[in-house]
Amino acid sequence: MSEILFVKSEESGERIDALLARSIDALTRSQAQRLLDAGAVTLSGAPVKKNRKTAPGELYAVALPDPAEIELRAEDIALDVVYEDADVIVVNKPRGMVVHPAPGHPDGTLVNALMYHCGDSLSGIGGEKRPGIVHRIDKDTSGLIIAAKNDFAHLGLSAQLAGHSLARVYECVVHGRMREDSGTVDAPIARHPADRKRMAVVPSGRRAVTHWEVIGRYNGWTHLRCRLETGRTHQIRVHMAYIGHPLLGDGVYGRSPEKGLEGQCLHARELRFIHPRSGGEIRLVTELPDYFKEVLSKLGPETA
Repeated sequence: MSEILFVKSEESGERIDALLARSIDALTRSQAQRLLDAGAVTLSGAPVKKNRKTAPGELYAVALPDPAEIELRAEDIALDVVYEDADVIVVNKPRGMVVHPAPGHPDGTLVNALMYHCGDSLSGIGGEKRPGIVHRIDKDTSGLIIAAKNDFAHLGLSAQLAGHSLARVYECVVHGRMREDSGTVDAPIARHPADRKRMAVVPSGRRAVTHWEVIGRYNGWTHLRCRLETGRTHQIRVHMAYIGHPLLGDGVYGRSPEKGLEGQCLHARELRFIHPRSGGEIRLVTELPDYFKEVLSKLGPETA
């Protein structure tokens, strides 16, 4: 497949490899350089060198390789099922499990496990690689995630997600002492302008709102409850880092892991939704996982 890249006036003088990585979703700078070295990026039909400086109005043709096919198969992987009926299933996902197959994670995912557990009764609206998936949580985030067993349920749950009535409450541990007892972060999120693998607070991004409140304070750490009003990629991680309190163990938006406190500390503890068929409200709450309890025990006694 191919893409056309148009150089805007404000992008003039930028190296072409950097501009490609910033402009094409999921393309890293090293991948852009490999495409340039292979002659897959051309200007007026001629291959372009990776150190070329761009000029306004230029049109680059970028030949992208077709994505590798991923064979999706059911796998007998144990699931912690919190709720299930003929329409929906809610699973308490462990930290470290990827939600759906992707390059680098072709199997061992939640989708592979759901296919085995549910058989053919998963909604197809999410696409061939994401059957039943209504929303997602990160690989290193544990907790509740809901999947739809049919298209009727998927449409109903997706409408609740878009209308912010599908409520998700998380708990996390962050660096530093939060001075206030509660607050709200209202800051737009989009792809990081220089690193396409990361998200960032960007003025032109989509509105993102996180409400937080303090559960406990420790020496140099704070235990928070976070309620999502919107559901942007990496929202809690980005927002907490933005206000100067990155998540404990977050190697992307946080700091180097501290000895004995390795691993991201973020758990989707509560889920509330309206059942798409019965119309009744369902509220599910999990216990904190063992890893989270262990982290709290290592932070020392709570402070006032």
